[in-house]
Amino acid sequence: MDVSTQRRMAAEILKVGLDRVWIDPNHLKEVAEALTKDDIRELIKRGIIKKLPIEGQSRKRARELHEKKKKGRRRGPGSRKGKRTARADPKRQWINKVRAQRKLLKELKEKKIIDNKTYWDLYKKVKGNLFKSRSHLLLYLKQKGIM
Repeated sequence: MDVSTQRRMAAEILKVGLDRVWIDPNHLKEVAEALTKDDIRELIKRGIIKKLPIEGQSRKRARELHEKKKKGRRRGPGSRKGKRTARADPKRQWINKVRAQRKLLKELKEKKIIDNKTYWDLYKKVKGNLFKSRSHLLLYLKQKGIM
């Protein structure tokens, strides 16, 4: 029995989509005879036509994946899409690099391996992005004969 018009009218009245309109299969004949919106409202009152609840999307699988990724799984080269720069924020990389180099400089100054003037000279060079890493900074110090 074709009740598409009645379904459309019910969807308008209930303010939902067509898929969320439930029509009692035992009363299809009554529904097919309903021609006006008033008839449809009467059927809604009687419970022959109802509004179905919203079906959510389960996050169970997403939560499981997140737990695995927190443990470090599923992060190999085959799972990666972007470049290294896309996956790790460049600013965060810079912060980590500079902090490590400044910490090294501080340790060298405290151990009296470098004097205050050299410390500040190197500090400014670190800020100016002269060194790629801690090891590059140490290599520079050895080449210049400071260490």
